[in-house]
Amino acid sequence: MRYQWLILICALFSGLTAHYFWQKRDPNARHAPYYPMQILEYGEDVIDLFDTTDPRIRVVYFGYTQCPDVCPTSLAILSSALDNLSEIQRQNVWPIFITLDPERDTATKTKEYASYFKAGITGLVGTVEQTTELANKYGVLYLKTKMPESKLEYTIDHNSYFYILQPNGNIIKKVAHTLNVQLLTQEINDVLISQKR
Repeated sequence: MRYQWLILICALFSGLTAHYFWQKRDPNARHAPYYPMQILEYGEDVIDLFDTTDPRIRVVYFGYTQCPDVCPTSLAILSSALDNLSEIQRQNVWPIFITLDPERDTATKTKEYASYFKAGITGLVGTVEQTTELANKYGVLYLKTKMPESKLEYTIDHNSYFYILQPNGNIIKKVAHTLNVQLLTQEINDVLISQKR
């Protein structure tokens, strides 16, 4: 009898875990359930940002899809920097865009926005709580600023860095906003070399 209870508990735990990670989140839920900060939405799927079975370094940029200048420029620079890498190097890099505006940027919108810049950039969105946790973890500064005279209603002021991470989420290096494609290429290349040692 004791073993039957153990089997039942294990089955229940497995079912809850699968539901927890893979069930599509209901955007209309009045009280959104809590998710670990790294489980983010990608279109209609969810992705574990810190999945250590994926050995690629992460190059992460935080912004938002309605950003008028800094974000599109930075993602274009990232795309060009990745194009400068060799095919083998490129296979070891996972470029990621995470929105700081989850209230307006849906998973589909964020995915499509990131894909516009080519280079396989993955656009991810989390809940407001997840976004705050990730921003705090990496020192991302951002502020919602109201624009009462604009149809946008508000903008997101934020700092601009490329965060190069280990698969487990630990930060290796952060690179300040730059218009120098070669500089960013070299920074990524240096990290790839250091990870082989």
